[in-house]
Amino acid sequence: MLLPDIKILDEKDKLLRKVSANIEFPLSEETKKNIQDMITYLKMSQMDEYIEKYNLRAGMGLAYIQIGIPKRIFVIVEELEDKTFKDYILINPKIISHSEEMIYVGEGEGCLSVNREVEGIVPRYARITVESQDLDGNTFRIRVREDISIAFQHELDHLNGILFVDKIDSKNPYKNANKYREI
Repeated sequence: MLLPDIKILDEKDKLLRKVSANIEFPLSEETKKNIQDMITYLKMSQMDEYIEKYNLRAGMGLAYIQIGIPKRIFVIVEELEDKTFKDYILINPKIISHSEEMIYVGEGEGCLSVNREVEGIVPRYARITVESQDLDGNTFRIRVREDISIAFQHELDHLNGILFVDKIDSKNPYKNANKYREI
């Protein structure tokens, strides 16, 4: 596999603070290629041979804004137990329902746009239902839970100009940790 030629914006880039616009259909060939490049990049970032070869940080999600395009698209690449991958492509996504239960990643969230260690918890819904469109513009709903729910919410935040570090209390990074379930 060849590493796609995409540049992921750093948190200092003001474009990451922009609210992304809805995307129109049909998708351009360039948009489809960018989506595929993002998926390939994420897969490679989860494979040891490529992590070492290209000095990659592991990632499971990318929002379109992170490659400099303020449109409402994100992809998630989940590595399954059998070492295969499940790809999620969401276009114009929105949360339509969520659980009351809140969770957080015990080891902390990370982001390909945040190139530093960040301490603290980011409370997220344990389960969400998202309405979105696929590559052909068809509307679908998907219910996700646990780590995939966190990944979806993290990428949805990007589409709204929010970084996970914004959700951590700087004075008390582990504030209310006892109120949420750690995963």
